[in-house]
Amino acid sequence: MKLIFNVKILPMLFAAVLIMFFAGCSNEPASTPAHKKAAEKTTAMKKHASGPEFLGGHVAETMNSGGYTYMLLEIGKDKIWVAVPQMQVKVGDDVVLMPGNEMHNFHSKTLNRTFESIIFSPGPVEGGGAQGGMGASPHGAMGSAASHGKTVAPLDQGVKVEKAKGENAYTIEEIYKNAGELNGKTIKVRGKIVKVSSNIMGKNWIHIQDGTGSVDKGNFDLTVTTKASPQAGDVVTVTGKLTKEKDFGYGYHYAVIVEDATLEK
Repeated sequence: MKLIFNVKILPMLFAAVLIMFFAGCSNEPASTPAHKKAAEKTTAMKKHASGPEFLGGHVAETMNSGGYTYMLLEIGKDKIWVAVPQMQVKVGDDVVLMPGNEMHNFHSKTLNRTFESIIFSPGPVEGGGAQGGMGASPHGAMGSAASHGKTVAPLDQGVKVEKAKGENAYTIEEIYKNAGELNGKTIKVRGKIVKVSSNIMGKNWIHIQDGTGSVDKGNFDLTVTTKASPQAGDVVTVTGKLTKEKDFGYGYHYAVIVEDATLEK
């Protein structure tokens, strides 16, 4: 018996076989679409939040239960659920929260509700909690707000530190003066640590002063991020990359900042 094929239908048959093959080979679990959606929300949150890892947004919905405050944050065009230890907050507030761990398909027994995606945060960044709104200066964790919109620590009147030695060494006043030229370059500066804020965005944030600059010009205090764990009062030589006009959003603006620095006493 001869088998007769219609060559016109072969491409359609071949395409149908490929579709069935790839559909049968999929190993993705049934919950994958939900996980993908949650991941997309997390990515959007990181893009729109007040810092690289901060959770900054507008409270669209909130409730207290089981010792936690649950908040639905509007972050840009996206929304994400966040839970923190119970705090005072209301719909309409703007908050800046510390980073936390994300959980998928989390079921709250006290609320009898399952959240497709929720982030458990330790709480608000100091100065960035609600308590009637975030306010104009949510700088508490990384520095106090000064005039000129710069993020600095209070002036330590007694600071007088000798300038660092070697190439690429500057005083704090010189760093501000030459910020445009030094932007993106590795610099060295010596100063006294006047403030330490630990474990923010996976780094420790310090403020150093060396006695140069002035309050009026806002060029007496330098913010540094580091993996080191220094103590306030230490006099250190900082080596790191200088960045000019760093803006994390939500009022966290630095005319200059030294990032990922190493410290030497």
